[in-house]
Amino acid sequence: MERVDRAGRFRIGQVVRHRLFPFRGVIFDVDPTFSNTEEWWLSIPEHVRPRRDQPYYHVLAENAETTYVAYVSEQNLRIDESGQPCRHPLVPQLFGELNDGHYALLERRVN
Repeated sequence: MERVDRAGRFRIGQVVRHRLFPFRGVIFDVDPTFSNTEEWWLSIPEHVRPRRDQPYYHVLAENAETTYVAYVSEQNLRIDESGQPCRHPLVPQLFGELNDGHYALLERRVN
């Protein structure tokens, strides 16, 4: 996964929530601009379709029913201020402790 030179508003490990839809989660990667398929882009209703020229975040997401991976524009994310941990099953594989709304990224050791 390519890392971003352009600074986004949010950081890897930060707990966020969606501005319009009822889900929250942990950012695990970021694209400097839209980098998904045209089909995905066109599946978003035009009246809520975000701009392409902004950071897009890969989020380990959860709602009341399930966990999943979401791809969300910066304009649609807000800081999650609940202080609650995320229950997504991949969180413990990528992150350590939750502290003040941020998970510490686990170090990967290469043998």
